[in-house]
Amino acid sequence: MNQTSSANEPSVSSSLPRRSFMSGAALAGLGLAGLSSQASAAESQAAQELFTVPQDANGEYALPPLPYAYDALEPSIDAETMRLHHDIHFNGYKKGLNAALAKLKEFREAGDYPQISYWENSLAFNGAGYNLHTVFFAGMAPAGTDKPSAAFEKQISTHFGSMDAFKGQFSEAAAKVQGSGWAILGWQPMGNQLVILQAEKHQNWSMWNVIPIMALDVWEHAYYLKYQNRRGDYIKNWWDVVNWDYAAGRLNAAQSIS
Repeated sequence: MNQTSSANEPSVSSSLPRRSFMSGAALAGLGLAGLSSQASAAESQAAQELFTVPQDANGEYALPPLPYAYDALEPSIDAETMRLHHDIHFNGYKKGLNAALAKLKEFREAGDYPQISYWENSLAFNGAGYNLHTVFFAGMAPAGTDKPSAAFEKQISTHFGSMDAFKGQFSEAAAKVQGSGWAILGWQPMGNQLVILQAEKHQNWSMWNVIPIMALDVWEHAYYLKYQNRRGDYIKNWWDVVNWDYAAGRLNAAQSIS
């Protein structure tokens, strides 16, 4: 992941303890369930680093710091959108995830489950939002990676025919999400294949046993200040800041543990 130190970065320390998305039944619905442990020690360590997020002193999920300055992705994504998206929206999903986990713990301790459907839905919505935003922000870089590595492009071509075909399907999936949602490139261990998915909100239309490799946020808050209703222009310009090395790293890690 490309990192640029800046006074504009949110004040979340990289020295915070890390919490894994690969453990805990409470997060099994975030697309990381069903993974095997057949990887080597080195592969497991690499996967652990990619699939973990920071936690605070209370053991709750923390907001991952933005890995570049707010204005680093201009002109593709403007600084004010990045500030609002990361500091307000992403932080809101973090708070919602922690609140849902805390409330469900209260229910278990009391042996009573009022409003269980509401809080289970909140866990799925906010947990999926937190997970996908983690991939979204880390999956971009200033000036991006000029092009994917030969090895990553070969894998894309194996599953989608060519890089152009992949980008065409992914862009169209993103453009045609009804309302708020995502386009996601995911690794499906069950089928040993890459798949492109749409998601409404963060979790609707999702598929079990899929590990997000790339995620493009097409909620209006991700682009409306700069692009207004021109979602297609936002999608086109997003390709200029894709961090292909991060995507390749996630795919390698996902394959090593599945």
